[in-house]
Amino acid sequence: MTTAKKVKVRFAPSPTGDLHVGNIRTALFDWAYARHTGGTFLFRIEDTDTTRVTDEYIQAAIDTLKWLGLQWDEGPEVGGDNGPYLQSQRLGIYAEWAQKFLDQGDAYYCYCSPEELEAVREEQRKANVAPGYNGHCRELTADQITAFKAQGREGVVRMRMPDGTTTFTDEIRGDVTFDHKFVPDFVLVRADGSPLYTLAVAVDDILMGVTHVLRGEDLLSSTPRQIRVYQAMGVKIEDYPVFAHLPFVMGQDNAKLSKRNGEVSIAWYREQGYLPEAICNYLALLGWSPGDDRENISMKELTELFTVEKVHSSPARFDMKKLEAINGDKIRALSLEEFATWTMPFLIKAGVITGTDAEIELVKKALPLIQERIVKLDEAPQLLKFLFIEKFAVDGDAVSKISDAAAKDILKRSLADLEGVASWNHESIEAVLRASLIEELGLKPRIAFTALRIATTGSTISPPLFESMELLGKEACLARITQALSL
Repeated sequence: MTTAKKVKVRFAPSPTGDLHVGNIRTALFDWAYARHTGGTFLFRIEDTDTTRVTDEYIQAAIDTLKWLGLQWDEGPEVGGDNGPYLQSQRLGIYAEWAQKFLDQGDAYYCYCSPEELEAVREEQRKANVAPGYNGHCRELTADQITAFKAQGREGVVRMRMPDGTTTFTDEIRGDVTFDHKFVPDFVLVRADGSPLYTLAVAVDDILMGVTHVLRGEDLLSSTPRQIRVYQAMGVKIEDYPVFAHLPFVMGQDNAKLSKRNGEVSIAWYREQGYLPEAICNYLALLGWSPGDDRENISMKELTELFTVEKVHSSPARFDMKKLEAINGDKIRALSLEEFATWTMPFLIKAGVITGTDAEIELVKKALPLIQERIVKLDEAPQLLKFLFIEKFAVDGDAVSKISDAAAKDILKRSLADLEGVASWNHESIEAVLRASLIEELGLKPRIAFTALRIATTGSTISPPLFESMELLGKEACLARITQALSL
């Protein structure tokens, strides 16, 4: 990718809700490219649509980038020489440029009503021609403008698109050409004076010194409009940002990823117990490859390896199971202290613990038992709650498995054997129970130990049985087995 200048990339969401997979994949690629090249990662909020963008969503976007570790060099909360970084605070800048375009003759006021524009589109559809503005107000006389104003019409500002084509080099797709007959005169400023995306994004990218625009493929068609704004601004061709449009992310149904086929917000993944590095690791592989078959890469490796040349042009497919596998790998790679730090909030939120020192100490003893078994952090409360239940109970669907005569006999025999265990550790517990239930009674381990698992943990699913019993303690185990026999 062209890097003659010092690289400055930008992530510029319009947060009308929580950031989703597509947003963050773009932010990640921008961040990785800036770090790889020693450039600047700029974060800008496009919030001119005040009816949909709220302060809450803006703060959520900021918090999400922080949580993912995608720290920006310039933008909200960090500052910089090109602020402000919320477009709602830059309206005067856009108004000045729009007026300059009007004065230069590059733009004009359009007074067509929504009904008139829709009528034109309907005629175009009937004639089977590309829909778009027909230039009705391009050459209005002073008398016509006066007449429109007398009717109470408020004009929008439109940019003149010249005849011909726009060609630019996309760093992923090669040379791309747009015929201007498919890029009609477009609106820069609404009738209420608020700027549209095409004006604000182009002006900001130039004024903020953005050199490279990495963004989703869905914005490819807006590029000739932005280039037209650059021309009207008087920007030299060599000073245009370099464009790279990232491939679509598709769902398993081969349709563009959406809420319908599985896309949910990054906040949802966070609540489900996905680690930020796992999310970044997986999203990096959606449209990019380090050049080998590796799927587990660190953030440091990503910054070392990421180049736009390795970004694919073909769509990427989102695979939840692959994300889960990567998340499981990341969990298993955590140190005990790191694992505890990530897990404690889930245990507290679920009401399993309150966070006392004694609880935390017991949790740390139990965590090694589940670290190899879970793929998401939100699985920890279900696996560890048996250690902290004051009023023990057996899960409803498990009661039937310890209610028949055979299960009762296993529990009675186990109770008698365990009462004689002097040194209460998992080795002694396992040795006694295997000798009694497996060797003497000839039971299969699955039959013998399922009943014990339910009686001591309350569920058919738990950490390793004997280690769990050790952590519970002898008194609690005997009491729970006795209680299970009474069911």
